[in-house]
Amino acid sequence: MKIWIVGLPNVGKSTLFNALTKSYAAPAENFPFCTIDPNVGIVEVKDPRIDTLAELSHSQKKVYATTEFVDIAGLVKGASKGEGLGNKFLANIRETDAIVQVLRHFQNADVVHVEGQIDPLRDVDIINTELIFADLEQLERILPALQKKTKSWNGSKDEKLVLPLLERIQQTLLEGKLAHTLSSQLSPDEKKLIKSYNFLTLKPFIYALNIAPEDIANAEALQQEFMQKLQAPVAVVCVKLEAEMMEMTTPEKLEFLAEMFTLEQSTIPTLDDLIALAFQTLELMYYFTTGEKETKARTIPLHSTAPQAAWAIHSDFEKGFIKAEVVSYQELLSAGSWAKAREKWVLRLEGKNYLVQDGDVMIFKFNV
Repeated sequence: MKIWIVGLPNVGKSTLFNALTKSYAAPAENFPFCTIDPNVGIVEVKDPRIDTLAELSHSQKKVYATTEFVDIAGLVKGASKGEGLGNKFLANIRETDAIVQVLRHFQNADVVHVEGQIDPLRDVDIINTELIFADLEQLERILPALQKKTKSWNGSKDEKLVLPLLERIQQTLLEGKLAHTLSSQLSPDEKKLIKSYNFLTLKPFIYALNIAPEDIANAEALQQEFMQKLQAPVAVVCVKLEAEMMEMTTPEKLEFLAEMFTLEQSTIPTLDDLIALAFQTLELMYYFTTGEKETKARTIPLHSTAPQAAWAIHSDFEKGFIKAEVVSYQELLSAGSWAKAREKWVLRLEGKNYLVQDGDVMIFKFNV
């Protein structure tokens, strides 16, 4: 899973990237375009279930699910026309699975804002408008030749099917809407037809609202407010505090913040919430394999069948799939071991039509 971090300059993108990757790879300075080249980092999804299963199985190794985050220079008005460093990075973003757009909510007179005042919704309009313009420019290059070709005998079946889809996307963009608003109206086959075009506005969007430390107590209300205004997934993050707590584990962070703000830990926003929201938005989940050698999280799409889940280990597992031994994480934990789960009849044999559930622990039987 590859996620690009975008936003206006000086909204906290690079500091967020550093906090996510627990590094200082991205320069974070108080001036626009301090980031020139994209910064890439792999982030582990620290699911505590992995730790528990590894302890249960006496595993030598733990392998968490991972996400790749990429930090780019801030976009500005006119980015689609080459303003700032826009053209270069707009092309790069097309290779992502999802876009995290960082919105500045915090006030700080020492950190300049390119638009002069703090207004997250205005910032959304600026960034989204540039992405819309970039997609429209791409369609203006593609459509004339495709329209001409499909009117002749030279057009393939797929080209004749994709043309009306591209025209629908163009009309949506001309109305000032993201192409992603069409996703629910497109069939899986239609999505496959347009996937190779990598439209920026067809990517899933996640908004990261960067708040000040004094707003931590109001995080849940802010999240609900902006989810309603944006009609999109929103994670609330306090990038300043996350950067200061970079060396802490998640439990240590929660304990520290709970004491600092006298809050329940469940109400405190963390970077793990942002990562989990990315999985949810991309309709991904993971199941576990565990043993003495390793305990590992295997990332798969929601609603995957058992053979499709087996493919996450090796394609041969899917081809030769026979059965899967399955137990839920909670049932395995209650039983205490794989052998006791079998003795208590909570271990199930599932066939090709079984839909894997998040947190299933699985062993596959297959022919080679």
